Amino acid sequence: MKTLTALMLAAIASLLLAGCNTIEGIGQDIKKAGGVIEDAAKKK
Repeated sequence: MKTLTALMLAAIASLLLAGCNTIEGIGQDIKKAGGVIEDAAKKK
């Protein structure tokens, strides 16, 4: 059981470390989408 827990924690940690750049990219995409929605709302 301890081995399984250790493997799960290691897998989660590696995903979090690898995902830093991905999360930054997602943030930029969400910001752009928010700008588009804001522009569309101003036009109405």
